[in-house]
Amino acid sequence: MSHGDPGEGAAAPVTSITEPLDDGSREPTPTDGPTEKCGVVGVALDDRAAARPLYYSLYALQHRGQDSAGIATHDGFQQHSHVEMGLVGDAFTQTDLDDLAGSAGIGHVRYPTAGSVNTRCAQPFSVSFKSGALGLAHNGNLVNADDIRDELAATGHAFTTQGDTEVIAHDLARNLLESDLIRAVKRTMSRIHGSYSLTVMHDDTVMGVRDPQGNRPLCIGKLDDGYVLASESAAIDTLDGELVRDVRPGELVVLESDGSGFDSYRLFEEDNSAHCFFEHVYFARPDSVIDDTLVYEARRDLGRALWDEAGIDSDVVMPVPDSGRAFASGYADAAAEDGADVEFAEGLMKNRYVGRTFIMPTQDERERAVRLKLNPIRSTVEGKTVTLIDDSIVRGTTSTQLVQLLRDAGAEAVHVRIGAPAIIAPCYMGIDMATREELIAADQSVEEVREEIGADSLSYLSVDAVAGALSSTTADLCLGCVTGEYPYDIDGEATDRDVTRPTVGAPSPADD
Repeated sequence: MSHGDPGEGAAAPVTSITEPLDDGSREPTPTDGPTEKCGVVGVALDDRAAARPLYYSLYALQHRGQDSAGIATHDGFQQHSHVEMGLVGDAFTQTDLDDLAGSAGIGHVRYPTAGSVNTRCAQPFSVSFKSGALGLAHNGNLVNADDIRDELAATGHAFTTQGDTEVIAHDLARNLLESDLIRAVKRTMSRIHGSYSLTVMHDDTVMGVRDPQGNRPLCIGKLDDGYVLASESAAIDTLDGELVRDVRPGELVVLESDGSGFDSYRLFEEDNSAHCFFEHVYFARPDSVIDDTLVYEARRDLGRALWDEAGIDSDVVMPVPDSGRAFASGYADAAAEDGADVEFAEGLMKNRYVGRTFIMPTQDERERAVRLKLNPIRSTVEGKTVTLIDDSIVRGTTSTQLVQLLRDAGAEAVHVRIGAPAIIAPCYMGIDMATREELIAADQSVEEVREEIGADSLSYLSVDAVAGALSSTTADLCLGCVTGEYPYDIDGEATDRDVTRPTVGAPSPADD
């Protein structure tokens, strides 16, 4: 298919939807910390099956979602898909991969932030319609999905989920009936409002799309026999590929179906970006490069800034594993450079066989879960003053228990330092961050939070220090969860820039 060929046919509702059998829905398991959104990937290869590279890529992105995994491929004649609940290794068998024919495909790992937890909402989401087959994988969250769903439903589109991914798929399918590929994507982007990084497959053409403010990461990689799009560069590394660059905010990248290259279309360009700073603080793998910055080094720089702003002399500096480790390393190095006599030590050992889905039906068992997951090394802690470094405090439950754990192990004092500002507001952009009522810092001062978690002292990193460590400005970051002001038009919330969501039902802007 030529990227500029005009689409044929009048606007019509989607005719059929590929829908896996529903194996029952459940509520996401609550956690004390924020949980990631999703991970997406797409590949176009010369003459090699895409299923296994997609499978390996999803393994590399498993940290971004553990509830479901899926792959959709196209063999030049038809689309094939397999989605299943659970981890990547459990979701696919050898037979499943063999059945996913074709050298082009997309993949997805999901943690649900919109829609229920079942295979009906698992992705990639697949649609069959007059102009071909469409598959779509989404990382992010739309603000106006309900408005667009209502409008499309009134024109005959039948929806099977409450997720916003299906809304994007239906809207794009409708626009593909009236326009060529590039114009169809632009029209859909002009209507949806919120955070999204997408990998899309229209027949055997694989595309990547990033929202105009670039909230969620997406990058391009080159392989020996093709190209790959992925949420993080670690997935490209897994395939022995080379990172080319980030997909730019508002950009559409179309991979050549034979893997020979890609075309780029900057469809929208805003004055400022809205990169999610929490990708560097918590979500992304430390070995990934996000928006031109190696995450590991960014976390070390955040730790160094934390010492500069709130350093305190103590015998031992220790991280909360695993995400606090790079922060603590940078903090300890900065302390040593300033002449502080402080030891960096691993004072908490993590049990890697206790996962997020551990069943904790009672409060006593929930408290016991911390001891199952983390255990102090008494010789490192006993009789020492300790600085405990973590990436964030959300509800405060884990922090409270860890401080008590260290005191029980003999710590003389426990100072808590956080490598991010206090989280005071929820995330609407695809992170399961908790409500204001659940956030410990939403209506409490730093001193009140310190008292509640039982620490001898508590300090957070400032917003300006975060921007400096990321070589950015606050105007180019999404800081809604720590400022209460968002880069998108969200009902009932303040904005940090001049932004208005599109009016659903209004004509799309003229195509350039």
